[in-house]
Amino acid sequence: MSLATKVAYNTIIQIISKVIATALGLAAIAIMTRYLGKEGFGQYTTIVTFLSFFGIVADLGLTLVTVQMISQPGVNENKILSNLFSLRLVSAIIFLGLAPLVVIFFPYDPIIKLGVAVTTLSFFFIALNQILVGLFQKNLRLDKVSIAEVAGRIVLVIGVAIVWFYDLGLINIMIATVIASAINFLLHFSFSRQFARIKLSFNFLIWLDIIKKSWPLALTIVFNLIYLKADTLILSLIKSQAEVGIYGATYKVIDVLITFPFMFAGIILPIMTARWARKDQQGFKNALQKSFNIMIITAMPIIIGTQLVAKKVMTVVAGQEFIESGPVLQILILAAGIIFIGCIFAHAIIAIDKQKKLIGVYIFTAITAVIGYLIFIPRYSYFGAAWVTIYSEFAITLSTFYLVWKYAKFLPSLKIIGKSLIASIIMAIIIYYTLNLNLFLVLALAVIIYFIALYLLKGITKQDIMNIMNK
Repeated sequence: MSLATKVAYNTIIQIISKVIATALGLAAIAIMTRYLGKEGFGQYTTIVTFLSFFGIVADLGLTLVTVQMISQPGVNENKILSNLFSLRLVSAIIFLGLAPLVVIFFPYDPIIKLGVAVTTLSFFFIALNQILVGLFQKNLRLDKVSIAEVAGRIVLVIGVAIVWFYDLGLINIMIATVIASAINFLLHFSFSRQFARIKLSFNFLIWLDIIKKSWPLALTIVFNLIYLKADTLILSLIKSQAEVGIYGATYKVIDVLITFPFMFAGIILPIMTARWARKDQQGFKNALQKSFNIMIITAMPIIIGTQLVAKKVMTVVAGQEFIESGPVLQILILAAGIIFIGCIFAHAIIAIDKQKKLIGVYIFTAITAVIGYLIFIPRYSYFGAAWVTIYSEFAITLSTFYLVWKYAKFLPSLKIIGKSLIASIIMAIIIYYTLNLNLFLVLALAVIIYFIALYLLKGITKQDIMNIMNK
């Protein structure tokens, strides 16, 4: 199987699985929001957000370094993976173990503190999973990741449905997330045995080498976390849990949407890394340009279409009680669109091994974003948080774009932007005149109209379609 065919296969499998996993994830959210209401879902959001800080710190940059290290020619994959996995295990125990202790000193309700203690296990399994995902990315076998993810989501939906049916409360919803994460990890670990033999290994020379490579990423990820999650954390400390629930429900939709760019970037990263390592700069630039085009084609209609259907989307996803989340989604969707572009350039920075250059960018963005959150959240609540998030994502994307240009001499062709914009406007007109129809029918019609318009504008060509079908 050729490289292009493998990429196409992985992309198609990932798209199919993401559609299924997204549907299951939205089903779980729909049950939770309707069962818990704004305040209860706010408590759920606070628990997950609080633990995110400890989970990301525990990452130590190992997730992205895994792909980079095992993609290098001639490496002992089993040895590297075993030490990466062991280092991740130790870091997860240390940093996630702190979360139930630290939360005691926060002014949260007892149910939130108990929820943090329980849900720590879920984040522990997620932390171990991420190393294994790197292995599947390197071998272009993300079908294994897809199976595990879908299985975990099925368990989650069943779990939250049981909690809702028997009225078992928030803590049992958190227990359901732990069980789902455990199933996900066990499947990942089982599948990994086909490609590598991972065992506990404490070679501290290798650990030192890993840390030398990962610390710039670890630092940037921590500051990345600050500007991404500080909004919800600050909101939870100075506003009501109901407001956190409204913002959190919107973010769940955003989280669903941005899985695609990170999924795609994860597939492309080992390819860009390998091409850069063998000094195939033209091949590197071709892969980056095609990735840029795909992100624009995907993000543009989502941004424009959401302006028309935001309230309907939030009502379908979270229930009538969360209709206030619609205007927040109209704002945050701009940040999501920026993430589509930014994640491709951020992964390109990793491929060319210039991640240290991002440290200052992330520090500056984190500091200015926190200042923004502290100024605007008290005054404008979740609207202030949303606009500062847009600023943060734009600052990071602009910086990564500059660094890719500086070190890889890559400037993307922008032709696709105009064509995608025109096709999206045509799509938006159709949405406007069909808004009274069922939401799913409107969205299906919008997708068809958009791609027909894009094809007529030669944003995609017959050859592109034939290449996809052949592969």
